[in-house]
Amino acid sequence: MAEVFITHSAEETIRWGRELAARLKPPVLVLLSGELGTGKTTLAKGIVSGLGAAREEEVTSPTFTLVHVYGREPKVYHADLYRVESLADYESLGLEDVFAASAIVIIEWPKPCPLPTTWPQVRIQLEHVGGEIRRITTLPPSDR
Repeated sequence: MAEVFITHSAEETIRWGRELAARLKPPVLVLLSGELGTGKTTLAKGIVSGLGAAREEEVTSPTFTLVHVYGREPKVYHADLYRVESLADYESLGLEDVFAASAIVIIEWPKPCPLPTTWPQVRIQLEHVGGEIRRITTLPPSDR
């Protein structure tokens, strides 16, 4: 069943990400969808810091590096697939290696692709409502 949350600031979005992090158990794939500026990276800051993998200010958008790695074990991977367009692009990310260990993988701009995993998924849709207000819709983990 879908759950909807409304946040009124970046700080609230980060706080909600920390609350979500407390419920995540590796291995899990967190898929963040939404238009530019809807708060995907802001939410990722909350998730990563809530997991204790990095401080919130250390979490940045992986738009140009494509994948950031945080923490020790279990590691937290934060990927951005916005610029990924082909199977060769996916393969160059090395995600198949990520799925060989128990980790938490956060993906911004997920696209239909042959991700090499049967891990549970948490799918989150972010929408800009107006001003600093964001609507966050989440579905519980599901088996692929």
